[in-house]
Amino acid sequence: MKKPMRIVAASVCALALAGSFAMFGCSSNTESTQEQQPAQEQASEQVELQIFAANSLEKALNEVQALYTEQTGVTFADTQYEASGTLNEMLGGGATADIEITASKGTMDTAVKEGYVDEGTRFDMFTNDLVIVAGTDSDITEMTLEEAASGNYKIAVGDDNVPAGNYAKQALSTVGAWVDDEGTVGPESDGKGGTFEGTPLEGMVTEGKSVGDVCSYANTGDVDLAFVYSSDVYRFGNVKIVGTVPADACKAIVYPAAVCAETDNAEAAQEFLDWAVSDEGALKIWQEWGFELA
Repeated sequence: MKKPMRIVAASVCALALAGSFAMFGCSSNTESTQEQQPAQEQASEQVELQIFAANSLEKALNEVQALYTEQTGVTFADTQYEASGTLNEMLGGGATADIEITASKGTMDTAVKEGYVDEGTRFDMFTNDLVIVAGTDSDITEMTLEEAASGNYKIAVGDDNVPAGNYAKQALSTVGAWVDDEGTVGPESDGKGGTFEGTPLEGMVTEGKSVGDVCSYANTGDVDLAFVYSSDVYRFGNVKIVGTVPADACKAIVYPAAVCAETDNAEAAQEFLDWAVSDEGALKIWQEWGFELA
């Protein structure tokens, strides 16, 4: 009788050990998974994107970034908002970024040519309208491009580094109020260089270093009229739209975006751009600030 008892006891011990090993294995797998998951979450949270963007995007893009951080944990460094030409100058000077969003095709063309961005990631993100504005206290209520260019009003436009200023000069050239150095007119011009001399606007134009400056000149009454984007009216306030520049008077106003060539976060940067033009919450923010998807 003792021999069978030993067999039973040995069997019980074997089963107990097997169960113990099984439990240890499960425990180890669980602990491994638990350790791995926080590590993955932590990696996601550690991604910080640096964006270089056109001035006119500031209010809208800040809100969109906040929403993305809330949803994904990805954070953003101090986004640099500058005139599009200045953004390229910064990248050319050695500054680093993950994403560039400009306010004109021309400046993005330059970024591609100079190797600042990955051309394969480039796409047109938004469209905009060029409008004529006056201060909210102005008596001016309606204005055509021809009237604005008549020489009867002081006007403000952006300088050569400000795409809105380039578009304004293109439009003004179609009514003889700005002369391109190469003799081109309207959409055929790049809206840079050139002169107001010898036109009805000679001595009547103030050029700003940003669309914010241009809006402020109209708001304070330093000028009668200013040429800005429709989205700038939402962004800055204190100005009112008194006219819209005909779409065929200047190049199509688009905001191209691209992932920067030297980024270490190319995948995360692309994911943000894809999300920014597809997420319902992001789309609502863009719309509220006057931007339309291209």
